[in-house]
Amino acid sequence: MSLAPRHEFGIVRAMWWRDMLRLKKERSRWLGVLLQPLLFWFVIGSGMGGVFQMPGAGGVSYLEFFYPGVLVMVVLFTTIFATISVVEDRQMGFLQAVVVAPGSRASMVLGKIAGVTTLVLIQSVLFLFLAPMAGYSFGAIAWVSLFVVLVLGSVGLTAVGFFMAWTFNSTQGYHAVMSVVLIPLWIVSGAMFPMRSSWLGVVAAINPMSYIVSGIRHALAPAKAAFHGAGMGVSLSALVGFAVVSVALASWAARKGS
Repeated sequence: MSLAPRHEFGIVRAMWWRDMLRLKKERSRWLGVLLQPLLFWFVIGSGMGGVFQMPGAGGVSYLEFFYPGVLVMVVLFTTIFATISVVEDRQMGFLQAVVVAPGSRASMVLGKIAGVTTLVLIQSVLFLFLAPMAGYSFGAIAWVSLFVVLVLGSVGLTAVGFFMAWTFNSTQGYHAVMSVVLIPLWIVSGAMFPMRSSWLGVVAAINPMSYIVSGIRHALAPAKAAFHGAGMGVSLSALVGFAVVSVALASWAARKGS
């Protein structure tokens, strides 16, 4: 391997390994990322169970409908909590050392994305152990499609988080933007209630998180077509575009900023 690819791979590996060490050191933090969506799913899912009706998909309980949306919440919370470390690492000087090391800033972005995506998959697998409680059979799940959707969604959301953290460079600004942008987008993604033909439907159509939700629903219950929203092909195409644009934006921000 020539020096240039070796340097690029070294940066990617260093960024990935830093997130693995952080996971090992701060296990209670990541447990909270999992427990909060779990409580959210159980409390709201139980409360809405008696009044929820899914048009065209009779027999679908609210716990079953809400479960894919909460899985997306796990992905979202993991990426938010993980990318805030970009702000902390810049303030401590770690990323400044990475910036002056041989290799491109795009490798720094890709390394962070690789680390956070690994965390997302770990958290998602833990939450997926509860799938039978929501009415999903392990044998009926399209695991490859589910894995692809989770990876693409994580890549896109992590890159967006990296861009925000690098641009604002303060934990207060980061939290403010994430609270007023990403959390509302999750709410209007179809995660909590079906999208009707209204202005909310238009928002959902241009909301990348809608395609993470629909892709996960399709993978968890391939036989329930009325339950999915967008088809798997449309969801995957939208998520690929989202991931590519987001990574390009994060790489541009890293090259532009100091």
